[in-house]
Amino acid sequence: SVPLADGFAYAPNFITKIIEQSTGITPVGLLDVGQTNNDNTEDEATSAVEAIANNNDFQGPITTRFPPEPNGYLHLGHAKAVSFNFAVARAFQGGNGRCHMRLDDTNPTKEDEEYVQSILEDVRWIQQGLEPFTADDDTDKEGPWYGNVRKTSDYFQLIYDAAVYLIKTGDAFVDELTAEEMREYRGTLTEPGKESPWRDRSVEENLSLFEKMKNGEFENGRYALRAKIDMSSPNLNMRDPVIYRIKHESHQATGDDWCIYPMYDFSHPIADAVEGITHSLCTLEFEDHRPLYDWTAERVLKADLVSCQPRQIEFSRLNLKYTVLSKRKLIKLVEDKYVTGWDDPRMPTLSGVRRRGMPPAAIRLFCERMGISKSDSNIDFTIMEDCAREVLDDESPRAFAILDPLKVTIKNWDDSTKEDFGVPRHPKKNELGERTVPFGKNVYIERSDFFDLEGPEGLSNGGRAPKGFKRLLPGGKVRLKYAYVISCDEIVRDPETNEPTELVCTLYPETRAGVTPEGEARVKGIIQWVEASTAAKVQVMQYDRLFKVEEPGKDSGEFTDDINTESLKIINDVIVEPSVAMDALSMIDRIQKSSMEDKLYHSALTYQFERSGYFALDSSSTEMNLVFNRVVTLRDTWGAPPAGGRGGKAEQPKQKSQQANPRRQGGGQAPILEDARRVALRAGTILEAGPHPEADSLIVCKLDCGDKNEAGEAEEPRTVVAGLAGKIPYEKLTNRKVVCITNLKPAKMRGIESTAMLLAASDGKEGDDETVELLDVPDSVPNGELLSFENMDPCEPDGMLKSKGALKVWDRVKSKLKVNENGEATYQDDDTERKLLTSVGPITVESLKESIIG
Repeated sequence: SVPLADGFAYAPNFITKIIEQSTGITPVGLLDVGQTNNDNTEDEATSAVEAIANNNDFQGPITTRFPPEPNGYLHLGHAKAVSFNFAVARAFQGGNGRCHMRLDDTNPTKEDEEYVQSILEDVRWIQQGLEPFTADDDTDKEGPWYGNVRKTSDYFQLIYDAAVYLIKTGDAFVDELTAEEMREYRGTLTEPGKESPWRDRSVEENLSLFEKMKNGEFENGRYALRAKIDMSSPNLNMRDPVIYRIKHESHQATGDDWCIYPMYDFSHPIADAVEGITHSLCTLEFEDHRPLYDWTAERVLKADLVSCQPRQIEFSRLNLKYTVLSKRKLIKLVEDKYVTGWDDPRMPTLSGVRRRGMPPAAIRLFCERMGISKSDSNIDFTIMEDCAREVLDDESPRAFAILDPLKVTIKNWDDSTKEDFGVPRHPKKNELGERTVPFGKNVYIERSDFFDLEGPEGLSNGGRAPKGFKRLLPGGKVRLKYAYVISCDEIVRDPETNEPTELVCTLYPETRAGVTPEGEARVKGIIQWVEASTAAKVQVMQYDRLFKVEEPGKDSGEFTDDINTESLKIINDVIVEPSVAMDALSMIDRIQKSSMEDKLYHSALTYQFERSGYFALDSSSTEMNLVFNRVVTLRDTWGAPPAGGRGGKAEQPKQKSQQANPRRQGGGQAPILEDARRVALRAGTILEAGPHPEADSLIVCKLDCGDKNEAGEAEEPRTVVAGLAGKIPYEKLTNRKVVCITNLKPAKMRGIESTAMLLAASDGKEGDDETVELLDVPDSVPNGELLSFENMDPCEPDGMLKSKGALKVWDRVKSKLKVNENGEATYQDDDTERKLLTSVGPITVESLKESIIG
């Protein structure tokens, strides 16, 4: 058996229930979550089990497979299939679960060895870090799958024998209708088809013709072998489908051994049966093909060509907003040079997201959070980005990188003196050790960390600093992180633009390493920096979403018209601390020495460039030119579309790049909007609910708010005391997604400390007449997700709202929260209504309209 891999976290779903009920084997490692009000998993399982699982002929071990056709590069849609097939096999370790890797290579016209190697590399990568399946014959195995790589072409002779068997039993015939004539004879969804005039050939003639087809005696298209099923079937796939065709083409695996090739619908169930696949998991577009799958599997089993009959079960495919997964569209992007190639970091191919720096654990986490169902959905790209942030935050060391450098000269520092600071590589992982950050007379800071009151940006803002700006001002002080406090004494300017080119500053030695001298006020602003003489220069590729709308082409008619022209900004001469360059050079050396079995990728070297985002080393990097790709920003920067405008990226400060030399802008949010952004409104799940032991009007809940400790491990659920007794039945509370506030000061309520607050809508009536409904959160939203307000910058909640002034923040925000006429939770400030949003849609209530929230 295979040990359960770390990180496996699928919730129970209709497929695991089908397998459990049909085999009697209990899965392990699934999330312990209950059924929510909007969860139709039980109905799906019940109907599917009745149709599929009530068969007593199960023969183990439980075996799944991932069977791509080697005619292209894998993309994020395939990642879901890879992850789930491997995960299901691991979940049923009690049934000796295993997952095969098979290439369905039945169409030599479109297949290539390049695609074969790319697919195997992608599967190895997406399963990186998980326990591989092991078998007795793993002598040549180079992957996480069970046994060696399998190919449908390995079974070509057996598939041919199966076709001969069907001819002999009268279940197949050789047809000579042309492809166009077959379409005409096939009929429509409302009209039955017509039988081919060649349908009643004798068995002997069919066998003779099929043998001649195999021997290469006919040209392409002259004949085809068709199954003889039912031309009046309501399922078009059962109207005498073609199961073999003539193709005089060399095959990438078998060469010129064959000139007839089986169709996928015929070869697939046979290959599954040969390999002992017990559960053939595939996406919903194959649901109408299942009768043909079963028809074929039943007959090859009866022919004693195989020893078992696999079961096909379908689940929804992955549809992702702000991208395209169609092979035709991806080819157009590459061939028409909208991207640089199949591994362009903006592409949804696995080679593309790998090069960009997306960790395989983040892809698997994304697939787990999407779950498995039979309902199609269009998933917000933000969820995948959030998964990347979660994994990268835990894995990536921190470093200083200055994307838009401004020189600072310390006038009271000796030119030749250097000082080294030992700085943690990761604030929460001591085991990663320290890095050395040198300090000297000249350093670089981010241009955006200095607001020039006397220059163009100051004049455009009325000579005032933006509200809340705590970094460096002329004559002001700021702390260089981990080092000293400095003050700006002089500004050296460009004579033409009047822009600052250098700041001359004074350093305060007594403030070293975070010290505030007694009697002096603490300097609030802290900024990053890089010492000039030891710094390295790198190139940064700031990638963003390839498309600017959720469904490219839906409104414009042509998907390429919706390409985001700002999806790549190239920034040259980015200043990084020396440890980054040393790590990168070491990684390049290790990659050159690595083997395919233990392959290293440049993108495995990731950093959080502080206050800029997460970045990964690009595969184009050389010892002389290091390139880093932005994987994802520190927080979601894609907002709802402005009123009357087009959707797209929320406006944010821009960097100096090859494409633009943008104006600098000041300004800030209105005070009340700042209030709304200070409150931590998060998604959570009520795990259990019951009465308060000492107060009839109160209930006590256990609430999963997604809290994690410094080690990244899930913390104990929070306790919430709420005045909902008699308002909402307990059965409607348990396992329900809710909105909670997580940064209010804990309060004891009749002896029990409440550490969070539930948000609910009320019709405002008194006592027993009051109607209360909890705010509804979409099921796919992860616990702990920070919610946002429409057309506002991302929330930046206080650590805790506990002072009197801070508590008034929540009072002001609460007075503005209302349910609108459409049943949506909103923040209403004067004449502006802003929806409360998750990454997958708005927060709503079940029936209340135009009501208060509290």
